[in-house]
Amino acid sequence: MYLGIDLGTSGLKAMLVDGCFRTVAAAHAPLSVSRPHPGWSEQDPAGWIAAAEAALDQLRQSHAAELAQLRAIGLSGHMHGAVLLDGSDAVLRPCILWNDGRSAAQCAALEARADFRGIAGNRVMAGFTAPKLLWVQENEPEVFGGIAKVLLPKDYLRLWLTGEHVAEMSDAAGTLWLDVARRDWSGALLSATGLDHGHMPALVEGSEVSGHLRADLAERWGLPRVPVAGGGGDNAATACGMGVMRPGTGFLSLGTSGVLFAATDRFAPNTGDAVHAFCHAVPDTWHQMGVFLSATDSMSWLSEIAGLPVPELAAHVPRRPAAPARALFLPYLSGERTPLDDPGASGAFLGLRRDAGVPEMVQAVMEGVAMAFADCVRVLGRAGTALEAAYAVGGGARSEPWLEIMASATGLTLLVPAEGDYGAAFGAARLAAACVSGTGWSGIMAPPEVQREIAPDPRLAAAYAEKYERHMAAWPAVKTLS
Repeated sequence: MYLGIDLGTSGLKAMLVDGCFRTVAAAHAPLSVSRPHPGWSEQDPAGWIAAAEAALDQLRQSHAAELAQLRAIGLSGHMHGAVLLDGSDAVLRPCILWNDGRSAAQCAALEARADFRGIAGNRVMAGFTAPKLLWVQENEPEVFGGIAKVLLPKDYLRLWLTGEHVAEMSDAAGTLWLDVARRDWSGALLSATGLDHGHMPALVEGSEVSGHLRADLAERWGLPRVPVAGGGGDNAATACGMGVMRPGTGFLSLGTSGVLFAATDRFAPNTGDAVHAFCHAVPDTWHQMGVFLSATDSMSWLSEIAGLPVPELAAHVPRRPAAPARALFLPYLSGERTPLDDPGASGAFLGLRRDAGVPEMVQAVMEGVAMAFADCVRVLGRAGTALEAAYAVGGGARSEPWLEIMASATGLTLLVPAEGDYGAAFGAARLAAACVSGTGWSGIMAPPEVQREIAPDPRLAAAYAEKYERHMAAWPAVKTLS
């Protein structure tokens, strides 16, 4: 048995799989986000521990015999968070999360201090960890002065599980302190933020052992003192779950945020278009990502405005739309990363007419998200990655109309996996297996069976190509009025 634990923004999931990677059991525990000021997003790390305890207690109650056969644990979690610890590992302040925009003003200062784009392979953006630390230094100097260690969210769970301060390459790349080509902390980038190597955890690959389960926790849940794998950031772990490990393979994640992920065999940044270039969760492998912040969250927003549940809204769009909606929607409700790198970007409807109703607005929102994915396809191509097909994952991928729109707007053939959960918790379980396999990861990270393919509709693709030109012109024009 192998256990994957995924720390999400809204909840924690623990997934138990057998040696053939069939799901044996899963448990969930909810989490909440604190927003004490506009643009802020925080969580108390104590809530993560409570959620992990609740999920493991559930599994112990329902599958004690299977847990007793556990061989390893893997971890996944949301990236870029800043968990600040003092010398006794006490948390100094709530964790500043990935979608927190308070450090926008610190980004330019960091860019001027060191070669973040060349060494870390990414622009300095407010979502990353490094500018958050500069914000703390400037606004909470007493907290900054007490920092002994900086951990990422899932690595705080690791500290609780094992007593070890350890990170792995895929998540560490999202701090902006990693030399992504060399897969090691960069003294120059740490120094630019007032930190040094002593503030950083040790580094392992995601498929390596990072420590062993504490004896008291093993006794509590009836487990052996199993190894805990390095694991992966949420997107890299999802890629492990999907078998997206080699160049030419990718996935499109239609979740709260939108991600187009492509595996690469080399470090290949494109900072000009705000492409993310990170280490993968396994050795000698990297990946590129186009990331935007409001994918299914755009539908959630419309649901709140309309007072209708999302499934009811989605039912207004035919399975295969006959033509694009007249209205155009910009999905920049929480700012934007790829390709704009603009935390101040805002959403907009353009081209609304008096006779526009809910169906047109819903379709326009779906299309706006699809256009944001088309942006990602375009800029990954400029980074040297040409994808023709991608696995479709995430909650939004259950919508047939949205997938039809997505394929025609992006030009990608979307591969819908057979029934199963191939997400980050499953990928973390696979990384757990890899750390004890003795034969490496390659025989473990197999792709799923494809249930069906959704190819671009040539007629719709031509119409969406015209609408995409409007999409590309829209934000520069709207920005002058915002």
